[in-house]
Amino acid sequence: MDRERGNRGPWLLDGLVALALLAIGLAGTAPAGLNQGVGTGRATYPLVVVAALAVAVRRRWPLATLAVVTAASTAYLVLGYPYGPILLSFFVAIYTVAAYRPLRLAAAAAGVALLVLLTHVFVGAHPPGLVGLMPAAAWVVVPFAVGVTVRLGRENAARNRTDEARRLADAERLRVAREVHDVVGHGLAAIHLQAEVALHLLARKPEQAEAALTAISRTSKEALDELRVTLTVVRRDEAADERAPAPGLAQLPQLRERLAGAGLPVTVEVDGPARPLPVAVDLAAYRVVQEALTNVLRHAGPATATVSLRYAPTEVAVEVTDTGRGAAAPADRPGYGLAGMRERVTALGGSFAAGPASTGGFRVSATLPVEEVT
Repeated sequence: MDRERGNRGPWLLDGLVALALLAIGLAGTAPAGLNQGVGTGRATYPLVVVAALAVAVRRRWPLATLAVVTAASTAYLVLGYPYGPILLSFFVAIYTVAAYRPLRLAAAAAGVALLVLLTHVFVGAHPPGLVGLMPAAAWVVVPFAVGVTVRLGRENAARNRTDEARRLADAERLRVAREVHDVVGHGLAAIHLQAEVALHLLARKPEQAEAALTAISRTSKEALDELRVTLTVVRRDEAADERAPAPGLAQLPQLRERLAGAGLPVTVEVDGPARPLPVAVDLAAYRVVQEALTNVLRHAGPATATVSLRYAPTEVAVEVTDTGRGAAAPADRPGYGLAGMRERVTALGGSFAAGPASTGGFRVSATLPVEEVT
């Protein structure tokens, strides 16, 4: 229904333009003749009607419209009728060809129309002679220039829309890549450490090795569920898996439990009453915590970590500190993890910092703006 209405829109507009030109032609031709001292004849108004009504199909058949209007206008002028509203139809026809056809084709059609229209300058009932060249040429050059300008503007706008769509698609791919990096990187780091523990304990303490293997199974399942939710954005034909909640700070207890199973004790401290956050802010805060703790697993060695959350009316702040020895690795060779965290936070208008902590270990902090709830 909307598509049919959209298709009828140009036809309706062109029909109204044709009716307006017809009304102007019928009402204005006689006064124009009186003003110029030139009379009208029996063919005057039929030619005016033909030229005006041809405009009704101008956008569907621009070249045919121009041919009909040019023929009618030329015949009108050759018969010696006065310069008048019929030339408005010619103006619209030239403009339409320039606005809706390729430049080379439009220029050729306009040139032919000009040569045909100039016939009345040298032949006919009252040829104006060379003095009529400039006015006749103006009725072609001016609408042609306007039409080309409109067409170039429309094409430039279309290119800008295409470029913007491509930019948004690239940004979406980068966002998905960053999500996959965070999910897979965290999951594999935890699984690796749990597997090392299982291998170390398998012969001497099989019951503890079994616990590590169980943790591997649980961590891998959770990582796969989260990865499936993340990749849903590139599978538009599938609905998101409602069983797996979108990542956010509410999942910190599960994250803490997984990391404890991987040998990293994590303490969570909350300052201020927890409250719902915008989805983008909630996800960014969670990913900062997740990636920072994953870096602790990778670089810090035996360590503990503390996650501090601070809820304020206009912002939420997260801070992750550890007591390990791995501060130099991320600082000296900043990888995609720190860069990804910084990009997430700054994209939302927040601030991000990472570096060695004054008390030893490493510190990652981020502050994200939140609209104040009144």
